[in-house]
Formats: sequence, C-alpha cells, structure tokens
Amino acid sequence: MLQKRFFYLIKIQYLGYRFHGWQKQPKLKTVQFMIDRTLKFIFEGKTFKTLGAGRTDAMVSANETALELFTYHEIEDLEVFLNLFNFNLPQDIRALGINEVDENFNVIQNPKVKEYHYVFSEGQKNHPFCAPILTTILEPLNVDLMKQGALLFKGEHNFKGYCFRATDNGQYIRTILDSEIIDNDIYVANFFPSKSYVFKVKGKGFMRNQIRLMFGELIKLGRGDIDLQHIENSLKPESTDVMDYIAPASGLILHSVDFE
Repeated sequence: MLQKRFFYLIKIQYLGYRFHGWQKQPKLKTVQFMIDRTLKFIFEGKTFKTLGAGRTDAMVSANETALELFTYHEIEDLEVFLNLFNFNLPQDIRALGINEVDENFNVIQNPKVKEYHYVFSEGQKNHPFCAPILTTILEPLNVDLMKQGALLFKGEHNFKGYCFRATDNGQYIRTILDSEIIDNDIYVANFFPSKSYVFKVKGKGFMRNQIRLMFGELIKLGRGDIDLQHIENSLKPESTDVMDYIAPASGLILHSVDFE
C-alpha cells in the first residue's frame, strides 16, 4: 500500500555570507544542509525531502526565497511547526511562512518571477560590517551612466555572453522584465555609507552568474572601460562576446520569488 505524501511550500530568508551557496555539497556548509539538518532533528527520523526554488552561489543572500518540503506525514499545526523550525534554525536563516500545496505544484517548474538586488557603493572604503550584503567599489563610478546602461538589459535579448561557461546547447534568448539602478533606501543600517545604490533585476529565470556578469559590465561602464554601445552590441542575436568580469557575490540578494 502506497503511503500518502504531503507537500508544503516554505518561504525562507538567509544571510549567505558564511555558506557555500544553497545546494548540498560534500564537506561544505550550505543553506540546504543546515535546513535539512534542522528538519531531521524536528521530525525525529521521519522521511522527508527538500527542493529549493533555485540555487544561489556562495555568499549570496536571500531576502525571500522558497523551498518545497515533501513528507509522508502530515504537519498538523503549521504555526506550531513554523515556530519550532525557527527556534532550531541557525540565526542567519529564518522561515517566513508555510502552506500546504498539492502534488501538482513544483517549486522549480511552476511559473515564477524572481527579483534580484545588487547592493553597492562607490568611491570610498566602508565599515567592515557592510561586507555581507554590500559590495564596495573603491574607484569612483559614473553612476548616472550606469543607470543608462542598466536600462539596456530590459527586454528580450541574447544573454549568451552573460552566462558563465556557456555552451552551444543552451537557451540564451531571455527576457528581463525590469532592470534599473536606484538609490538604496531598502537596506539600511547606521554603519552603511551615506550613499549607496541597488541594481534591481526581475525575470522568470536567470543563468549561472548572469546578474553578476551583468553588473560587472555596469562597473566597467562606470569606470569608463566600455561605453553604452558595447553593452548594446553584446546583447544582439549575432553577438559572440563573452563577459570577463564577474562582480563579487556578497552584494547579490535574491529579494523575492513570486509564484504566478
């Protein structure tokens, strides 16, 4: 007789600075490893499985992302479970909410929109406490020009050059729903610089290191190493350019995951 399975969607957030990304890896501390270890303790040996909405790289944080929990036993009180889960999770991971979903839901395949933020400042050395969530670019940058460059990514383009180790078999024509640089009033602390910025990107899916490669080009633009035409050309269908500057990981934050 087949056991009944139960399916739950859990929203979480975490500071990625001390983790080697989301996905479990041998002998490395990852977010999924810490979550599974906590669930193993709570479930006292009962069988379960977790599946993330996507992977984040080492040192990348998430303000809101999701995982799907598969079990062979029903969680009778979701609020009690959520409180117990948070009590036992490490302080740099927090569960935001949980709800039951049906067997047709798939946290990876279901349509969703992801919004990423890249937080940065320029022209000065910052307080070391900024390091986990804000990248410091020591050189002065032309941020106004970078704002123009960010707008060029919006829409449907060829992003093959913005995929780390791209092959000839991938789907590189992608649509960016929103791309802009704004003044940062989202992430604040008394040790933050007086002026910082957020590169906001929205889309239904991103390739390996895509956003960090996109922001790397914007940094080069702000330094005067390239011009706006260079970015325009890199996005054309016939482009064979390969971006060579991956921006640091610690400024990147998965801000939200919205299921359609």
